Amino acid sequence: MTTPSVPVSRIPEAVHRRRWAILGVLMLSLLIVVLDNSILNVAIKTISTPAPTGLGATQSELEWAINAYTLVFAGLLFTAGLLGDRIGRKKVLLGGLVVFGIGSALAAESGSPTQLIAYRALMALGAAFVMPATLAVLMNVFEREEQPKAIGIWAGGVGLAIAIGPITGGVLLDHFWWGSVFLINVPIVLLAVVLMVWLVPDSRDPKPGRLDPVGVVLSVVGLVLLVYGIIEGGELADFTAPKVLSTIIAGVVVLAGFVWFEKRSDHPSIDVTYFKNKVFSAAIAAIALVFFALMGVTFFSVFYTQSVRGYSPLQTGLLMLPLAAAQMIFAPRARLVVDRFGNKVTTGVGLLLLAGTLAAFAGFEADTPIWLLEVVFFLMGAGMAHVMTPTSVVIMQALPREKAGSASALSNTFRQVGGALGIAVLGSVLSTAYRNGIEGKLGSVPAALRDTAGESIEATLGVAAKLGPPGRALVTPANDAFLHAMHVTALCGAGVAIIGAVVAFLFLPGKPPVAQQGEEQPELAVVGE
Repeated sequence: MTTPSVPVSRIPEAVHRRRWAILGVLMLSLLIVVLDNSILNVAIKTISTPAPTGLGATQSELEWAINAYTLVFAGLLFTAGLLGDRIGRKKVLLGGLVVFGIGSALAAESGSPTQLIAYRALMALGAAFVMPATLAVLMNVFEREEQPKAIGIWAGGVGLAIAIGPITGGVLLDHFWWGSVFLINVPIVLLAVVLMVWLVPDSRDPKPGRLDPVGVVLSVVGLVLLVYGIIEGGELADFTAPKVLSTIIAGVVVLAGFVWFEKRSDHPSIDVTYFKNKVFSAAIAAIALVFFALMGVTFFSVFYTQSVRGYSPLQTGLLMLPLAAAQMIFAPRARLVVDRFGNKVTTGVGLLLLAGTLAAFAGFEADTPIWLLEVVFFLMGAGMAHVMTPTSVVIMQALPREKAGSASALSNTFRQVGGALGIAVLGSVLSTAYRNGIEGKLGSVPAALRDTAGESIEATLGVAAKLGPPGRALVTPANDAFLHAMHVTALCGAGVAIIGAVVAFLFLPGKPPVAQQGEEQPELAVVGE
């Protein structure tokens, strides 16, 4: 008599038993990386305030403080994933956390916007080795049938960080100096390192890919040139200036050279053959467009709540709670919606909901009831949760388990590139629209200060404060110009989200077929041809 074969787990029993504790440690590591950006969101107004309160950073310097992190992070993610595959994900995680902690301590003591930008880049160097390794370890400690649930909880951790970050930042800014928003990372890093040494197993790819230094350099240089040109165009309010056009064109050319090199390399950073699969490409595009729209709107919403509405950093953090609450509520449950309706409907409707919430900002004025903002933030979080979870599952299951680091790096690279371009493009739209709206109202400002006063609402209000009683006449025009600029920017963000929805409806798969009992799922995922 033959005994029915029972599938044998490839995960050691000791690891399998503590898999949920391991997920908790991974989420703590993820929390640090996401927390830093969400804390910074409520601190950007304070950092733009002149010393000693802040650093007196201009809007373009603020954009670079955010994008220095994002670009280094995105540019190194794939190499970090490959290094994790080669030398061990646990080692890479620990090293990344230590570098991130050192960068955080240095950023807290920055004496100028330039130093802050440099130390933010160092923090990104560490974060680039943390993010892909967390998902890669997750994929190696959970069996395939539990992976969607684990990824949903992992995505919910992003919502937790979004919730904790602004509130923590607000409390710190109410009681300490601006650098405390970075110093808070250090004790969390120490806790994460101790728990990781104790709980997390090491894993690696038995056949790791070779590193691609040429590809890394080309991608980072191309992205920096492109983003620099876009930010410079917004600062000058002139995208036809020779300096702006030449930089943008140079960035596009270098990025085209990167794609050409990767197609011909036998060890590319990004294997472009993955993108022949329309479903995989659509999932990547959807997640990039979500972060393009979301990072842009987060940038201007802080100035809306603090500069126009007069809320403190802590109050601003509390106002963003509904966005985070929706993320935590819906991200772990989004897989159930996918099971019922499929990736196409879940992701497409999520993107349409996100577009609607972005468009709602175009109707906000200085006296709009604040509960409307809360409703919009909650719906925005719900829409984002129903995009992140299904697209993450599609992307992660598109490659074999041993290539988990590469899949994670791809997902996070395009997420970060989307976010960087969102801040650059939508930040430049905001800057250009604001300058065009305020320039005609600066007649009472001394000629030497007019250019500075036109950079942003904070710059205008700063100059107004220096002028004393005559400067009070600038407050209402500054608010009006900012609100108009926010309306224009919000509609641009909504348009981007709609493009993402169209991509999802056209290319993502519908409702998955019900697997027969005992039928083994293919190892190479369900993304289709």
